[in-house]
Amino acid sequence: MRNSKYLLALLLLVFCAHAKGQNAYQFTKGLLVEDCHQYGREALYTDQLAYQLYNNSLKRPVEGQVVFTGEDGRSAAWRAISADSANEFKGRALANGYLYLTYQSDREQAALLHVSGHSMLYFNGQPRTGDIYSDGWLQLPVQLKKGTNELIIRGSRFSAWAGISAKLDVPAKPVLINKEDPTLPSIIVGTQQQPLWGAVVVINTSNKPLTNLQFKSQLRGKELITAVPTVPAMTIRKVGFRIDPGSVQAKGEYTAHISLLQKGKVLDAQEVKIGAVEPHEHYSSTFVSDIDGSVQYFGVAPQSQTKSNTSPALFLSVHGAGVEAIGQARAYQPKDWGVVVTPTNRRPRGFNWEDWGRLDALEVFELAKKKFNPDPKHIYLTGHSMGGHGTWYLGATYPGKWAAIAPCAGYPTLSAYGSADGKIPEAGKTAMESLLLQASNPSNVLELAQNYGAGGVYIHHGDSDKVVSVDYARQMRAVLASFHKDFSYYEYPGGSHWFGNESVDWKPIFDYFRWHTIPEDSAVNKINFSTANPAISSTYHWVSVMQQQEALKYSRVQLDRNKKSKAIAGKTENIGILSIALNDFQKGDKISISLDNQAPLSYEVKAEGETVYLYKGDSSWKLGKKPALDTQKGAGRNGTFKEPFNHRMVFVYSTAGSKEENEWSYNKARYDAEVWYYRGNGAVDIVADKDFKPAAFADRGVILYGNATSNRAWKGLLGKSPIQAQRGSLKVGDKVYKGDDLGAYFMWPRPDSEVASVAVITGTGLKGMQAADANQYFAGGSGFPDYMVFTLDMLKKGLGGVKAAGFYGNDWSLEKGQQVKQ
Repeated sequence: MRNSKYLLALLLLVFCAHAKGQNAYQFTKGLLVEDCHQYGREALYTDQLAYQLYNNSLKRPVEGQVVFTGEDGRSAAWRAISADSANEFKGRALANGYLYLTYQSDREQAALLHVSGHSMLYFNGQPRTGDIYSDGWLQLPVQLKKGTNELIIRGSRFSAWAGISAKLDVPAKPVLINKEDPTLPSIIVGTQQQPLWGAVVVINTSNKPLTNLQFKSQLRGKELITAVPTVPAMTIRKVGFRIDPGSVQAKGEYTAHISLLQKGKVLDAQEVKIGAVEPHEHYSSTFVSDIDGSVQYFGVAPQSQTKSNTSPALFLSVHGAGVEAIGQARAYQPKDWGVVVTPTNRRPRGFNWEDWGRLDALEVFELAKKKFNPDPKHIYLTGHSMGGHGTWYLGATYPGKWAAIAPCAGYPTLSAYGSADGKIPEAGKTAMESLLLQASNPSNVLELAQNYGAGGVYIHHGDSDKVVSVDYARQMRAVLASFHKDFSYYEYPGGSHWFGNESVDWKPIFDYFRWHTIPEDSAVNKINFSTANPAISSTYHWVSVMQQQEALKYSRVQLDRNKKSKAIAGKTENIGILSIALNDFQKGDKISISLDNQAPLSYEVKAEGETVYLYKGDSSWKLGKKPALDTQKGAGRNGTFKEPFNHRMVFVYSTAGSKEENEWSYNKARYDAEVWYYRGNGAVDIVADKDFKPAAFADRGVILYGNATSNRAWKGLLGKSPIQAQRGSLKVGDKVYKGDDLGAYFMWPRPDSEVASVAVITGTGLKGMQAADANQYFAGGSGFPDYMVFTLDMLKKGLGGVKAAGFYGNDWSLEKGQQVKQ
């Protein structure tokens, strides 16, 4: 026994000496526990290990130690695991398990953590983002403490087969440029004189934020200086820089030199390669996104040379999972009658073309219309695999924008197919779960299927597809056959998921597109339109759903317009305010409007181009004035917790709480920013509450971390909110919850803005705050209502830990909204 203790001490001494003397350490031994957690595309989640971690009851892992015992009596215990010859930990148990690793350091120091293949991890208890797709370019600065440093790494279903690898590096310098994940433009020879945007990652391994930074770029003698935003302490941020392409006169690859400066001093310098192409070749075009101010790009397959002077058609093509936008563009041969534009979805996997993937597609769509000035009648939508889903989704959500759509190898819904984040549950088992899932209604294209009647549909699918079954195409063929008069369907014989470029660049698709145009509003006299959220989609030709009666339930309007008899009649469902544009009527015309079999309303047109507004009262429709939706829900701002993330969000962390509360607040804001970067190629300003000046962040979404006790920005932003949280208690209307383990997600309109809102991630104590750590709100299609209150017990027993959830009324009150308590 004595000799064993001596040998163990000797081995530990050798290990520590080895750790001190090297620049990198590869983890090859660890412990694994399985079946601990369940995360998906909904606000609910369970995590038995995190529950113990937050409850301060998690014991330091040792082999054979039982972590928890499930309701079925089965025990989950730590067991030893070794990495394979590629230094990867693998096994089915990683799918819903945790990997535990330790590192002994003889002193405090900064390090760079490289982990891939995981959902997220806790480094010495602090949450950090994961590299779920094993991209390999994620490097996170961490602060090693003297002694044992612990990594608790959460696996995913990808981890089970792709594996998890982990290593630590000692950084060569405190500030680094990481060029492994660049966003770079193409230079188009002979056409570009203006500066172009690129972006790389800056790594700050110091304990202080980096301020007063600049990027200096040099390309063939041309130099530009770009101001760089603050990079917070111990984190990463992808930042933009401008490049002057004026000296590039020929096709080829060029080296740009970029230097990061602080007060004239070079902190780090790197070289990046930028390609120059001829105008007729495929290229990448970068831009600064209005969503978050980050640098993004889209791919282009330019129109081939033609003598025609007509405006081109525009084909918006959305890519599949794991595909780069420029790769999607290169799958298309240039067309002589139009240009193919391919947005990114913010990443090769991104958000499944929902949420911020949807916003990226729309942002690129608008940029493409300005850049290429297409014929407004000849605009089309297509995509493959996940992009096939994107085509079904965007096609149903925005009828009237596309003359025709062509989903290729696509699945219609995330409730049926899912992907990395799993499936959206099809139905709630209780009133509470049903309400939570109600926020996912915009994702369900089957409920919006009548919108496909706005244009042509061409379904293209290989009949031997083993990735996305052809059964999905057959399902949608049956749906369309019940009402659609103009769709085409083709199963490619023997076609796998990808059978070459014809999987997307299929000549019959483009022939079908040629036959279809977007009709003028004046030619559309029948309206059949549905939406689940007017703030996402509200308008179809001359009709707009301005406000719902019940939030995020399906709103429908069917109208017939007879211009000769000057009559509009039809029926509606779940609509509070409806607007009708009267562009096709003349001044002095008396219009008869009959809705839902009620007595007709008479309206005399007072001016050309006028719009009439109709309000649904308790029992009847009435004419009214243009609604002031800055103070009410509607097409401009309609809620759900996720909405504030749409408007160039800023993360505001607390400094007025206890040391532990403030550390949680900053660490959570950093974690969310890292996840946003990884999932959305994005960048976020992280600001201390004491430095937050509303006027400096006008009309921007605010993500507030902490409570009224800990965060100084609370009172100014949330003083009139019916939901209030402070240390020890949380109030929802008249209901007061007590304890230190309550957490909540809720949103509230910014009082100084007509468009932006505040999303609050709060808790009544450290336990409640940590219970809100999971950021499933970044999973594409996941539903979060306006507010949700829960306890730490949610992590242990799921739905049973949720106390209240709901949607505000149209006046932003609790009383006129929808709420479930338990």
